[in-house]
Amino acid sequence: MDKQTITIYDVAREASVSMATVSRVVNGNPNVKPATRKKVLEVIDRLDYRPNAVARGLASKKTTTVGVIIPDVTNIYFSSLARGIDDVATMYKYNIILANSDENGQKEIQVLNTLLAKQVDGVIFMGNQITDSIRAEFARSKTPIVLAGSVDADEQVASVNIDYVEAIEEATSTLVRHGNQKIAFVTGSLSEPINGQYRLKGYKKALTQAKIAYDPNLVFETEYSYKAGEAIWDRVKAAGATAAVIGDDELAIGLLNGAGDDGVNIPDDFELITSNDSKLTEISRPKMSSITQPLYDIGAVAMRLLTKMMNKEDVDNQTILLPYGIVERGTTK
Repeated sequence: MDKQTITIYDVAREASVSMATVSRVVNGNPNVKPATRKKVLEVIDRLDYRPNAVARGLASKKTTTVGVIIPDVTNIYFSSLARGIDDVATMYKYNIILANSDENGQKEIQVLNTLLAKQVDGVIFMGNQITDSIRAEFARSKTPIVLAGSVDADEQVASVNIDYVEAIEEATSTLVRHGNQKIAFVTGSLSEPINGQYRLKGYKKALTQAKIAYDPNLVFETEYSYKAGEAIWDRVKAAGATAAVIGDDELAIGLLNGAGDDGVNIPDDFELITSNDSKLTEISRPKMSSITQPLYDIGAVAMRLLTKMMNKEDVDNQTILLPYGIVERGTTK
């Protein structure tokens, strides 16, 4: 028998039971006699029958599939979130379709529409920016959507994050307490709300509290990449900064190595605090001080929130902030 064409009908015929009985066995329905269940499972095993998820989805109007849009699958921050999403999805018997959007606004819309065309029951979105066009697509879709580690400044879309304003404020204040007056803020594009509206606000608040004048020449926008971090070191040094708060761990390790290659002693001559506390902070030398984020938990809580929305359960609060901390390692005094 051709494996591709094995259907529930074939299993029912081979096991001499009704298709309804096979369906009950496959779906774990307890109303099947143990002997019958055993016989059906043996036939399923022998024929290597796999239920057609598409057909089941059409019948139930549910595909038990969730789409996850990730801006950069190689970035350790997003892959850590994805682990938490996947584990909770498995617990609730959802399958994941992971789609990489390359931090490209047009591709994000394309990827979202591809996932919606696959009739996913829900979407977790991890883009760095909620553009007006992607917001319009969200609004048009009847599919529940949750942001993980991405902020919606208008708080129209459900999201799970830390308090980025407070976290950057605390990191900057830590560097001020260590005697730094010229602190660089190195991050991604300020057009992304997480940077321009949240992190920058925290940075400015800390400076105001310390009675240090805000200097736009100490704010650097760049890509979230190791090479960008290495390349920006010369500009940070030229600006006279003695410390930096950095919005991404890979970017931070690039800047750290750029400074080290320049003969700068870390942390005596220059201090830095990064933002995501991914495993990169532990494998750099010196180890990097960081804002701590419960990366796995952000993903896990986002997926749990999505399951509630997909099942039309009551959601008390659709903007969830999880706790953060500051851990000081070898890049601060």
